[in-house]
Amino acid sequence: MPRLHCFTSRLARTIGARRMLCTSTLGASGTLRVRGVDLFYIKNGRETDMPLLCMPGAMGTAETDFAPQLTGLSDTTQVISFDPRGYGRSRPPAREFPIDFYQQDADDAAALMKALGHERYALMGWSDGAISAVMHAASNPATVAKLIIFGGNAYLTKKDIDAFEATRNVEATWSRRQKETHYPIYGAEGLQKMWGSACDAWAAIYEHSQGDVCMRQAKSITCPTMVLHGAKDPICLPEHAEWFKANIPGDGATSLHVLPEGKHNLHIRFADEVNGLVRDFLKR
Repeated sequence: MPRLHCFTSRLARTIGARRMLCTSTLGASGTLRVRGVDLFYIKNGRETDMPLLCMPGAMGTAETDFAPQLTGLSDTTQVISFDPRGYGRSRPPAREFPIDFYQQDADDAAALMKALGHERYALMGWSDGAISAVMHAASNPATVAKLIIFGGNAYLTKKDIDAFEATRNVEATWSRRQKETHYPIYGAEGLQKMWGSACDAWAAIYEHSQGDVCMRQAKSITCPTMVLHGAKDPICLPEHAEWFKANIPGDGATSLHVLPEGKHNLHIRFADEVNGLVRDFLKR
């Protein structure tokens, strides 16, 4: 994964948000204290009227999940991404998974953008980040101007829970590429602990909410929305993208674009195509 040329260090506590900036291969980076945690973020590109905030997936960071967007879209808009609380460089605290962790990440992201001085912006979420992005857009209709989501579940079924459970043992079931991406960040023991907690949280959401992950919130979204999907995604089935397309009101014309060869990480594997779709969508 891309490496930062400099690392943020903790500063003495100050009143309100605190910030340290440095330069990285992906843009300017820093930490801001919001909602009681220090969130690490990266931003690239000149400031525009419509910055784009990218929300990472499970265990993900700005670097691992959105490097092609931070570099590939910054010619036309300012692109911002961050490490959600408990992930990557937004530690401590250790990552926890309360039953409302998706909303917690959504609220953290909204607070971060406010601290960065952005009153209106576009939002893009991948995988778990897509779920939090839906909640973010539903909770902040005045600030989220456009929404792009892919790889996220609208709901959970017993089949989904069984599939997560089958991957609980990280060392035994994860691919070498997945482990090579996440072990350097969390260590084998740390990643195993977090993933086990995430599996428990998904099971709890399934039991507590009858499988509704973000269906209720999605139905209240009023901003223009674009849904992307990789036809060969083994993790998120096409029914979820189709459900979002049919049920997000948006501006009355929520769109769905399917990449025939795309898998779960379609925005990384097919970065140029995805970035082109995003660029065109933001121009409308």
